[in-house]
Amino acid sequence: MKHLALGLGAAALLLAGAAQAADKVTLQLKWVTDAQFAGYYVAKDKGYYKAEGLDVTIKPGGPDVSPEQVLAGGGADVAVDWLPAALAAREKGEPMVNIAQPFKKSGLELTCLKSTGVKTPADLKNRTLGVWFYGNEYPFLNWMGKLGYKTDGSPGGVKVLKQGFNVDPLLQKQAACISTMTYNEYWQLIEAGMKPSQLTVFKYEDEGVATLEDGLYTLQPKLDDPKMVDRLARFVKATMQGWQYALGHEKEAVKIVLDNDSTGAQTEAHQTRMMGEVGKLVAGGKHGLGYLDPADYERTVAVLTSGKSDPVITKKPEGAWTHAVWDKAFAH
Repeated sequence: MKHLALGLGAAALLLAGAAQAADKVTLQLKWVTDAQFAGYYVAKDKGYYKAEGLDVTIKPGGPDVSPEQVLAGGGADVAVDWLPAALAAREKGEPMVNIAQPFKKSGLELTCLKSTGVKTPADLKNRTLGVWFYGNEYPFLNWMGKLGYKTDGSPGGVKVLKQGFNVDPLLQKQAACISTMTYNEYWQLIEAGMKPSQLTVFKYEDEGVATLEDGLYTLQPKLDDPKMVDRLARFVKATMQGWQYALGHEKEAVKIVLDNDSTGAQTEAHQTRMMGEVGKLVAGGKHGLGYLDPADYERTVAVLTSGKSDPVITKKPEGAWTHAVWDKAFAH
Protein backbone atom coordinates (compact mmCIF):
# COMPACT_ATOMS: atom_id res chain seq x y z
CA MET A 1 0.00 0.00 0.00
CA LYS A 2 2.91 2.31 0.81
CA HIS A 3 4.37 1.89 -2.67
CA LEU A 4 0.92 2.43 -4.20
CA ALA A 5 0.43 5.59 -2.17
CA LEU A 6 3.82 6.90 -3.31
CA GLY A 7 2.92 6.04 -6.88
CA LEU A 8 -0.38 7.87 -6.65
CA GLY A 9 1.34 10.84 -5.07
CA ALA A 10 3.89 11.01 -7.86
CA ALA A 11 1.14 10.77 -10.44
CA ALA A 12 -0.74 13.58 -8.73
CA LEU A 13 2.39 15.75 -8.80
CA LEU A 14 2.86 15.03 -12.49
CA LEU A 15 -0.76 15.97 -13.21
CA ALA A 16 -0.42 19.14 -11.18
CA GLY A 17 2.74 20.02 -13.05
CA ALA A 18 1.02 19.41 -16.38
CA ALA A 19 -1.83 21.66 -15.37
CA GLN A 20 0.57 24.40 -14.31
CA ALA A 21 2.49 24.04 -17.56
CA ALA A 22 -0.54 24.93 -19.68
CA ASP A 23 0.15 28.18 -21.52
CA LYS A 24 -2.39 30.88 -20.81
CA VAL A 25 -4.12 32.72 -23.64
CA THR A 26 -6.78 35.38 -23.14
CA LEU A 27 -9.19 36.01 -26.01
CA GLN A 28 -11.28 39.19 -26.24
CA LEU A 29 -14.47 38.77 -28.26
CA LYS A 30 -15.98 41.46 -30.47
CA TRP A 31 -19.48 41.07 -29.04
CA VAL A 32 -21.44 39.29 -26.31
CA THR A 33 -21.51 35.52 -25.94
CA ASP A 34 -23.48 34.13 -28.87
CA ALA A 35 -23.18 31.87 -31.91
CA GLN A 36 -21.03 34.46 -33.67
CA PHE A 37 -18.22 32.99 -31.54
CA ALA A 38 -19.32 29.37 -31.47
CA GLY A 39 -15.97 28.08 -32.71
CA TYR A 40 -14.10 29.44 -29.69
CA TYR A 41 -16.53 28.13 -27.12
CA VAL A 42 -16.67 24.75 -28.85
CA ALA A 43 -12.86 24.56 -28.94
CA LYS A 44 -12.77 25.12 -25.21
CA ASP A 45 -15.69 22.82 -24.38
CA LYS A 46 -14.43 19.93 -26.51
CA GLY A 47 -10.93 20.17 -25.05
CA TYR A 48 -9.18 21.27 -28.23
CA TYR A 49 -7.34 24.08 -26.45
CA LYS A 50 -6.38 21.80 -23.60
CA ALA A 51 -5.05 19.21 -26.04
CA GLU A 52 -2.73 21.90 -27.41
CA GLY A 53 -1.43 22.67 -23.92
CA LEU A 54 -3.43 25.86 -23.58
CA ASP A 55 -5.50 27.40 -20.80
CA VAL A 56 -7.79 29.80 -22.68
CA THR A 57 -9.90 32.51 -21.08
CA ILE A 58 -12.68 33.92 -23.28
CA LYS A 59 -13.79 37.47 -22.46
CA PRO A 60 -17.16 38.56 -23.90
CA GLY A 61 -17.43 41.97 -25.52
CA GLY A 62 -20.32 44.33 -26.15
CA PRO A 63 -21.33 47.62 -27.78
CA ASP A 64 -19.02 49.59 -25.48
CA VAL A 65 -16.02 47.26 -25.64
CA SER A 66 -13.17 48.07 -28.02
CA PRO A 67 -11.04 44.98 -28.76
CA GLU A 68 -8.26 47.30 -29.95
CA GLN A 69 -8.15 49.08 -26.61
CA VAL A 70 -8.24 45.81 -24.69
CA LEU A 71 -5.27 44.49 -26.69
CA ALA A 72 -3.35 47.74 -26.34
CA GLY A 73 -3.95 47.76 -22.59
CA GLY A 74 -2.68 44.21 -22.15
CA GLY A 75 -6.09 42.80 -21.29
CA ALA A 76 -5.91 40.09 -23.95
CA ASP A 77 -3.39 38.23 -26.07
CA VAL A 78 -5.74 37.83 -29.03
CA ALA A 79 -8.90 39.65 -30.07
CA VAL A 80 -11.71 39.01 -32.50
CA ASP A 81 -12.01 42.23 -34.48
CA TRP A 82 -13.04 43.74 -37.78
CA LEU A 83 -10.23 44.71 -40.15
CA PRO A 84 -11.36 48.36 -40.53
CA ALA A 85 -11.08 48.91 -36.78
CA ALA A 86 -7.74 47.12 -36.62
CA LEU A 87 -6.26 49.12 -39.49
CA ALA A 88 -7.59 52.40 -38.10
CA ALA A 89 -5.99 51.57 -34.74
CA ARG A 90 -2.76 50.58 -36.49
CA GLU A 91 -2.58 53.91 -38.30
CA LYS A 92 -2.94 55.60 -34.91
CA GLY A 93 0.02 53.67 -33.53
CA GLU A 94 -1.36 50.38 -32.19
CA PRO A 95 0.59 47.59 -33.97
CA MET A 96 -2.35 45.23 -34.54
CA VAL A 97 -1.68 42.26 -36.82
CA ASN A 98 -4.14 39.79 -38.34
CA ILE A 99 -2.99 36.20 -37.67
CA ALA A 100 -6.06 34.31 -38.96
CA GLN A 101 -9.37 35.03 -40.67
CA PRO A 102 -12.27 32.65 -39.88
CA PHE A 103 -14.94 34.86 -41.50
CA LYS A 104 -14.69 34.97 -45.29
CA LYS A 105 -17.73 37.19 -45.94
CA SER A 106 -19.30 40.25 -44.32
CA GLY A 107 -22.62 40.04 -42.50
CA LEU A 108 -23.07 43.79 -41.99
CA GLU A 109 -26.29 45.45 -43.13
CA LEU A 110 -28.25 48.66 -42.76
CA THR A 111 -31.90 47.77 -42.20
CA CYS A 112 -34.61 50.40 -42.71
CA LEU A 113 -38.35 50.75 -42.24
CA LYS A 114 -40.02 50.88 -45.65
CA SER A 115 -42.69 53.10 -44.13
CA THR A 116 -40.10 55.88 -43.84
CA GLY A 117 -39.76 55.93 -47.62
CA VAL A 118 -36.23 54.53 -47.74
CA LYS A 119 -35.92 52.36 -50.83
CA THR A 120 -32.47 53.24 -52.21
CA PRO A 121 -29.25 54.74 -50.76
CA ALA A 122 -30.37 58.10 -52.20
CA ASP A 123 -33.27 58.02 -49.73
CA LEU A 124 -30.89 57.98 -46.74
CA LYS A 125 -30.39 61.75 -46.98
CA ASN A 126 -31.67 63.69 -43.98
CA ARG A 127 -32.46 60.47 -42.09
CA THR A 128 -31.43 59.30 -38.64
CA LEU A 129 -29.37 56.12 -38.86
CA GLY A 130 -28.37 53.81 -36.01
CA VAL A 131 -24.66 52.99 -35.93
CA TRP A 132 -22.49 50.91 -33.60
CA PHE A 133 -19.29 52.58 -32.46
CA TYR A 134 -16.02 51.39 -30.87
CA GLY A 135 -14.60 50.46 -34.28
CA ASN A 136 -17.83 49.24 -35.84
CA GLU A 137 -18.56 52.65 -37.34
CA TYR A 138 -15.76 52.63 -39.91
CA PRO A 139 -17.50 50.66 -42.70
CA PHE A 140 -20.56 52.88 -42.28
CA LEU A 141 -18.57 56.12 -42.35
CA ASN A 142 -16.70 54.95 -45.42
CA TRP A 143 -19.98 54.12 -47.20
CA MET A 144 -21.46 57.50 -46.34
CA GLY A 145 -18.28 59.15 -47.60
CA LYS A 146 -18.62 57.34 -50.91
CA LEU A 147 -22.21 58.52 -51.18
CA GLY A 148 -21.08 62.05 -50.39
CA TYR A 149 -23.20 62.29 -47.22
CA LYS A 150 -21.91 64.14 -44.20
CA THR A 151 -22.61 62.41 -40.90
CA ASP A 152 -22.93 65.47 -38.68
CA GLY A 153 -26.67 65.89 -39.14
CA SER A 154 -26.33 68.82 -41.53
CA PRO A 155 -28.88 69.22 -44.35
CA GLY A 156 -28.33 66.78 -47.19
CA GLY A 157 -26.42 64.43 -44.95
CA VAL A 158 -27.41 61.94 -42.27
CA LYS A 159 -27.80 62.09 -38.51
CA VAL A 160 -26.04 59.33 -36.59
CA LEU A 161 -27.67 57.71 -33.57
CA LYS A 162 -25.28 55.77 -31.38
CA GLN A 163 -26.79 52.30 -31.36
CA GLY A 164 -26.64 50.03 -28.35
CA PHE A 165 -27.25 46.37 -27.68
CA ASN A 166 -30.79 46.08 -29.04
CA VAL A 167 -32.92 46.99 -32.07
CA ASP A 168 -35.24 49.34 -30.17
CA PRO A 169 -34.34 52.45 -32.23
CA LEU A 170 -36.08 50.91 -35.26
CA LEU A 171 -38.94 49.30 -33.35
CA GLN A 172 -39.63 52.61 -31.58
CA LYS A 173 -39.05 54.59 -34.79
CA GLN A 174 -36.25 56.64 -33.28
CA ALA A 175 -34.28 55.99 -36.47
CA ALA A 176 -35.21 55.28 -40.07
CA CYS A 177 -32.49 52.62 -40.28
CA ILE A 178 -30.23 50.73 -37.92
CA SER A 179 -27.15 48.59 -38.24
CA THR A 180 -27.85 44.85 -38.27
CA MET A 181 -25.96 41.66 -38.93
CA THR A 182 -27.33 38.97 -41.24
CA TYR A 183 -27.08 36.49 -38.37
CA ASN A 184 -28.30 38.52 -35.41
CA GLU A 185 -30.12 41.85 -35.26
CA TYR A 186 -32.07 41.36 -38.49
CA TRP A 187 -33.66 38.27 -36.95
CA GLN A 188 -34.30 40.14 -33.71
CA LEU A 189 -36.54 42.44 -35.75
CA ILE A 190 -38.36 39.48 -37.28
CA GLU A 191 -38.75 37.84 -33.88
CA ALA A 192 -40.19 41.13 -32.58
CA GLY A 193 -43.02 40.80 -35.07
CA MET A 194 -41.79 42.67 -38.11
CA LYS A 195 -42.16 41.12 -41.57
CA PRO A 196 -39.42 41.12 -44.22
CA SER A 197 -41.83 43.01 -46.49
CA GLN A 198 -41.76 45.90 -44.02
CA LEU A 199 -38.00 46.27 -44.25
CA THR A 200 -35.49 47.59 -46.76
CA VAL A 201 -32.11 45.95 -46.30
CA PHE A 202 -28.82 47.25 -47.68
CA LYS A 203 -26.11 44.62 -47.45
CA TYR A 204 -22.61 46.04 -47.43
CA GLU A 205 -21.57 43.15 -49.68
CA ASP A 206 -24.10 44.31 -52.29
CA GLU A 207 -23.13 47.96 -51.98
CA GLY A 208 -19.47 47.25 -52.77
CA VAL A 209 -18.28 48.45 -49.37
CA ALA A 210 -17.93 45.11 -47.55
CA THR A 211 -14.85 44.68 -45.39
CA LEU A 212 -13.38 41.73 -43.52
CA GLU A 213 -14.99 40.95 -40.17
CA ASP A 214 -14.18 38.69 -37.23
CA GLY A 215 -10.50 38.07 -37.81
CA LEU A 216 -8.01 37.15 -35.08
CA TYR A 217 -5.56 39.87 -34.08
CA THR A 218 -2.60 40.27 -31.80
CA LEU A 219 0.09 42.91 -31.31
CA GLN A 220 3.39 42.88 -33.20
CA PRO A 221 5.58 42.64 -30.05
CA LYS A 222 3.99 39.25 -29.30
CA LEU A 223 4.92 38.07 -32.78
CA ASP A 224 8.53 39.05 -32.12
CA ASP A 225 8.67 36.33 -29.45
CA PRO A 226 9.09 32.82 -30.99
CA LYS A 227 7.56 31.20 -27.90
CA MET A 228 4.48 33.38 -28.20
CA VAL A 229 4.20 32.62 -31.91
CA ASP A 230 4.20 28.93 -31.03
CA ARG A 231 1.49 29.52 -28.43
CA LEU A 232 -0.62 31.50 -30.87
CA ALA A 233 -0.18 28.83 -33.54
CA ARG A 234 -1.54 26.20 -31.15
CA PHE A 235 -4.39 28.55 -30.34
CA VAL A 236 -5.25 29.06 -34.02
CA LYS A 237 -5.06 25.33 -34.72
CA ALA A 238 -7.44 24.44 -31.88
CA THR A 239 -9.75 27.34 -32.78
CA MET A 240 -10.16 26.14 -36.35
CA GLN A 241 -10.92 22.66 -35.00
CA GLY A 242 -13.60 24.30 -32.91
CA TRP A 243 -15.10 26.08 -35.89
CA GLN A 244 -14.98 22.93 -38.02
CA TYR A 245 -16.83 20.98 -35.34
CA ALA A 246 -19.36 23.77 -34.77
CA LEU A 247 -20.21 23.96 -38.46
CA GLY A 248 -20.80 20.22 -38.61
CA HIS A 249 -22.69 19.99 -35.32
CA GLU A 250 -24.77 23.15 -35.15
CA LYS A 251 -27.26 21.92 -32.55
CA GLU A 252 -24.50 20.90 -30.14
CA ALA A 253 -22.63 24.14 -30.81
CA VAL A 254 -25.72 26.16 -29.89
CA LYS A 255 -26.04 24.25 -26.61
CA ILE A 256 -22.40 24.99 -25.80
CA VAL A 257 -22.90 28.69 -26.53
CA LEU A 258 -25.99 28.83 -24.31
CA ASP A 259 -24.12 27.05 -21.52
CA ASN A 260 -21.50 29.82 -21.65
CA ASP A 261 -23.98 32.70 -21.68
CA SER A 262 -23.80 33.90 -18.10
CA THR A 263 -26.42 36.59 -18.73
CA GLY A 264 -29.14 34.14 -19.73
CA ALA A 265 -30.18 36.66 -22.38
CA GLN A 266 -29.89 34.33 -25.36
CA THR A 267 -32.61 31.96 -26.54
CA GLU A 268 -32.18 28.59 -28.21
CA ALA A 269 -34.38 29.57 -31.16
CA HIS A 270 -32.42 32.73 -31.91
CA GLN A 271 -29.03 31.09 -31.46
CA THR A 272 -30.04 28.19 -33.71
CA ARG A 273 -31.02 30.63 -36.46
CA MET A 274 -27.85 32.57 -35.82
CA MET A 275 -25.61 29.52 -36.04
CA GLY A 276 -27.01 28.67 -39.44
CA GLU A 277 -26.42 32.20 -40.75
CA VAL A 278 -22.91 32.42 -39.28
CA GLY A 279 -22.05 29.20 -41.09
CA LYS A 280 -22.62 31.03 -44.39
CA LEU A 281 -19.86 33.52 -43.53
CA VAL A 282 -17.27 31.13 -42.10
CA ALA A 283 -15.55 29.37 -44.97
CA GLY A 284 -12.19 27.97 -45.85
CA GLY A 285 -10.46 28.96 -49.06
CA LYS A 286 -8.09 26.77 -51.00
CA HIS A 287 -5.67 26.78 -48.06
CA GLY A 288 -8.23 25.96 -45.39
CA LEU A 289 -10.38 27.47 -42.67
CA GLY A 290 -8.96 30.62 -41.13
CA TYR A 291 -6.43 31.39 -43.84
CA LEU A 292 -6.40 35.10 -44.72
CA ASP A 293 -6.75 35.49 -48.47
CA PRO A 294 -4.48 38.43 -49.44
CA ALA A 295 -6.99 39.40 -52.14
CA ASP A 296 -9.70 39.84 -49.48
CA TYR A 297 -7.30 41.95 -47.43
CA GLU A 298 -6.44 44.14 -50.42
CA ARG A 299 -10.13 44.57 -51.22
CA THR A 300 -10.79 45.82 -47.70
CA VAL A 301 -7.85 48.23 -47.85
CA ALA A 302 -9.12 49.57 -51.18
CA VAL A 303 -12.53 50.23 -49.63
CA LEU A 304 -11.07 51.95 -46.58
CA THR A 305 -8.75 54.26 -48.52
CA SER A 306 -11.38 55.33 -51.03
CA GLY A 307 -13.45 57.71 -48.92
CA LYS A 308 -14.07 60.96 -50.77
CA SER A 309 -13.30 63.37 -47.96
CA ASP A 310 -12.39 61.42 -44.85
CA PRO A 311 -11.05 57.93 -45.59
CA VAL A 312 -10.83 55.47 -42.70
CA ILE A 313 -7.10 55.05 -43.34
CA THR A 314 -4.95 57.47 -45.31
CA LYS A 315 -2.32 55.09 -46.64
CA LYS A 316 -1.79 51.44 -47.42
CA PRO A 317 -0.67 49.65 -44.23
CA GLU A 318 2.53 47.65 -43.99
CA GLY A 319 2.85 44.56 -41.80
CA ALA A 320 -0.83 44.46 -40.85
CA TRP A 321 -1.17 40.72 -41.45
CA THR A 322 0.94 37.60 -41.37
CA HIS A 323 0.62 33.97 -42.37
CA ALA A 324 3.44 32.97 -40.01
CA VAL A 325 1.10 31.84 -37.22
CA TRP A 326 -1.31 30.02 -39.53
CA ASP A 327 1.56 28.31 -41.38
CA LYS A 328 3.04 27.12 -38.09
CA ALA A 329 -0.35 25.92 -36.90
CA PHE A 330 -0.93 23.78 -39.97
CA ALA A 331 2.61 22.85 -41.01
CA HIS A 332 2.61 19.38 -42.54
